[in-house]
Amino acid sequence: MTNSKNILICAGIYPPDIGGPAKYAKNLTEEFSRNGNKVKVLAYGMEKKMPIGARHFWYFLRTIFALPKADLIIGLDIFSTGFPAVLAGKIFGKKTILRIGGDFLWETYVESTGHLIKLKDFYEKQLRLSLKFKIIALLQKFALKNASALVFNTGWQKDFFEKIYKLNPRKNFIIENFYPEKSVIAEKINNANEVNFLFAGRKIKFKNLKLLEEVFESLKSAGIKARLDVVDSLTHEELQEKIKNSYAVITTSVSDFAPNFIIEGLSADKPFILTKDCGLAEKLESLGIFINPIDKDNIKKAVLSLLDKTNYDMYKEKIAAFNFTHSWKEIAQEFLAICKTI
Repeated sequence: MTNSKNILICAGIYPPDIGGPAKYAKNLTEEFSRNGNKVKVLAYGMEKKMPIGARHFWYFLRTIFALPKADLIIGLDIFSTGFPAVLAGKIFGKKTILRIGGDFLWETYVESTGHLIKLKDFYEKQLRLSLKFKIIALLQKFALKNASALVFNTGWQKDFFEKIYKLNPRKNFIIENFYPEKSVIAEKINNANEVNFLFAGRKIKFKNLKLLEEVFESLKSAGIKARLDVVDSLTHEELQEKIKNSYAVITTSVSDFAPNFIIEGLSADKPFILTKDCGLAEKLESLGIFINPIDKDNIKKAVLSLLDKTNYDMYKEKIAAFNFTHSWKEIAQEFLAICKTI
């Protein structure tokens, strides 16, 4: 109990909001509290309706008022809560751990412009950015450079950000996402009937859904009985049920980091198709099919490959033998271990 801490978790969303960050904040809170720590979650409220800039300033003020009792600040994104949290921590001398789950600058650029450019190309081609994106880039860089420690969910992401932003590797750590135990019993699928490939997640542009839908339309036109199911804003229980009743799971984002949806699919022993420009590619290399997300024919071949029963059963067998788990208890312990080093 003497080592207990007052922890401020800065999160854009929190239950009853639905989404990965809300789930992450809730489970961290529960694990920290279970170990005798005092936890306060500062989630977006009226900020959700405010324009960019105004919402950051208002959240910054709320963070300041929450700081006096805090020993540690944990920010769960780079920009929306991360930048205000790091700025407040810097001014008032508080330790700040920033979790990097994505890249706000790249994601916002793709969403605003419709330019489906891969993460790597976005940075390496040094595109001409408008003033809005230049400001976002500046503030994102500030957050990355001034946090006490950065947490990445994969080595791929850590290495990339260190290179692009010239970060100090000694401040950077990897905490993998939550990997549940195998708990969902997959239903048997009759290959003679139409089978469904499931996508679950935000319907935003970098997810590349338009091209994926075109692939399944072309398969339908060719008389192939496979359909795409797209779902969004589900509770965890609803998502598990959808996965259980799917044939396979699929995410063909232009780039991605460590999509929880694919990890959830693994817990149900579901074969998957995933973009190769992704932080999970190395860990899950032999367990599924990795595709070039901008190559329509490559995506189609991957779907046809999984429709082949021999291939499908092979991936099912490999995934069934994959028993890696990473609990919320371990994740919370890893955050506290980082705190001791900063």
